[in-house]
Amino acid sequence: MKNKYEPVIGLEIHVQLKTKSKMFCRCDNAGENQPPNTTICPICTGHPGVLPSANGQAIEWAVAAAMALGCEINTQSHFDRKSYFYPDLPKGYQISQYTAPFGHDGHLVFYTGTGRRRVRIERVHLEEDTGKLLHEADKSASYVDYNRAGTPLMEVVTRPDLTSPAEAKAFLQELRLIMRYLRISDADMEKGHLRCDANISLRPNPEYFQAQAGHTAGIGLDPNKLYPKTEVKNLNSFKAVERALAYEIKRQTKLWDEGKAPKRQSTHGWDDKKGVTVLQRVKEEQHDYRYFPEPDLPPVSLSAELIKQATLKKVELPSDKRERFVSQWGLSAYDASILVSDKSLADYFEAVIAELSSWILSLGTEEGTEEEIWERHKVKLVKLTANWVISRLMQLVNDTGTGFDQLKITAEHFAELMTLMFQRRLNNQTAAVVLKKMFATGDDPSDIMETENLGAAEDDGSVEKIIESVLAQNPDIVGQYKSGKTAVLQFLIGLVMKETKGRADAKKTKEILLLKLH
Repeated sequence: MKNKYEPVIGLEIHVQLKTKSKMFCRCDNAGENQPPNTTICPICTGHPGVLPSANGQAIEWAVAAAMALGCEINTQSHFDRKSYFYPDLPKGYQISQYTAPFGHDGHLVFYTGTGRRRVRIERVHLEEDTGKLLHEADKSASYVDYNRAGTPLMEVVTRPDLTSPAEAKAFLQELRLIMRYLRISDADMEKGHLRCDANISLRPNPEYFQAQAGHTAGIGLDPNKLYPKTEVKNLNSFKAVERALAYEIKRQTKLWDEGKAPKRQSTHGWDDKKGVTVLQRVKEEQHDYRYFPEPDLPPVSLSAELIKQATLKKVELPSDKRERFVSQWGLSAYDASILVSDKSLADYFEAVIAELSSWILSLGTEEGTEEEIWERHKVKLVKLTANWVISRLMQLVNDTGTGFDQLKITAEHFAELMTLMFQRRLNNQTAAVVLKKMFATGDDPSDIMETENLGAAEDDGSVEKIIESVLAQNPDIVGQYKSGKTAVLQFLIGLVMKETKGRADAKKTKEILLLKLH
């Protein structure tokens, strides 16, 4: 059954850019890791008579992000002064952009459990951050740390196209991934590098009321109308965004049912411990901020060189890369999603595949052109590599906190390991041992295999003798197999593998066992 009301959700996301200096001065932009009030100057603390100067790197990155989000670019732009009071806003106003953002009318494609979604981007603009308030536990005093004041913030504002908390979470995760792919922000919500304000309202669902009453007359339905929204702040995790929006849907549904639908815009704060939103103030309208062009900064004219540099910053977007991994390599959508979740991981995987094709062709054991040989084994080899990267290598990386850009294992060596498995010179058990040693030392897998005597047992009859010994020592198990309990075959294979220290080929072992058991 259709829901009684439709959620209408839009997001305002602030992305902290990791430039070396702040937005309008030369202060160090890494103040979050420094003692309070040590990375400040008269400009970022708003002293009278100082003149700001716009950070060219931040502008270039904002344009690059806007391009990645499919936005139209305003080559003629300017900064605006936004007047409002915060205790940690040193000037009493904020330098932002209002009438001429660097990017506008873009979109972002992402996927949820229900399929592909496309959300419109209203604008991408730059502004400066505020300081930070620190409170005593007993609420006896508050302190202001201005280290963060003046940090470059890029704001991404969506159209109200999102329809559920799950969609909002998925959108944010995809946007974070894009920022990391562009390498312009760490976009870590828990550290405040990516902050989100969620706007949500409800509107009656015409299909629901038509199904219930048989008509829609008299209930004032307008499927295109947007009702007064509630802005939810203090969302510092993806989970918080999802929970807060779910709570607001429940709260506003109750108001609608009671005939008390919101009449004015308001701002609520999210209390994560209590799981509720709390009214902070009635929401200001745009005219309340008294925007006007910033008089201390000249208009910004984006040069051809800056546009060129921003264009060079463009990368293959995560959504495009996922689709290519599926179509080019034959991977499942699930595996492609995991591999693309980290740019360093995706780059490493592709480097391994490039090396793997060279390794397979260098064996010289098959007839045909290089393209024919590679196409013959591509799907199997890529799947094998993806499984080992996702299940084995990622576990080692996560357990040690190592990044994929810090691995000791070169792409060539990992491809060599996959080749050894493809040749059945290593099986799953012995390859796992080799991988752990490679991870710790970065050594060549063939050298480790030889040194540790982990290569497949020679086909000289020794494995067959071990199999005969295992069968002779386990007559009860053999009897169970012959009486129809075929599952015990795996137990016998395990005994053989144990006797050979994992070096026996499991497939051949199974074939010999079946031959002798029958």
